[in-house]
Amino acid sequence: MKKRTLRWLGGFAFAVGAVGAVGAFVRKRHMGTQPRRQKKVGDVWARPGMMVTFRAELMPGRDRDDRTFKVKQLLSSGRVSLHGVDGEHTESEFEPIS
Repeated sequence: MKKRTLRWLGGFAFAVGAVGAVGAFVRKRHMGTQPRRQKKVGDVWARPGMMVTFRAELMPGRDRDDRTFKVKQLLSSGRVSLHGVDGEHTESEFEPIS
């Protein structure tokens, strides 16, 4: 190929790379501005008297029945207190409700 053609191809490749980099930068910058799902006032993940099951990773070696507890109280922070277990617990500690 001629020297002129090689320069043109090199410049074109450089320009395409620059456009791709700018596009990736813009996409990454706008990812944080996506609206998050707003929780409604009555939208809670647990209610008093409901049975919840800890994930198996948090209580290894125990059967499902041994990891299941009853919700005693729903706290204002979104955590729960349980009958038979000390402390406050969050939604991420439990298996999803199916």
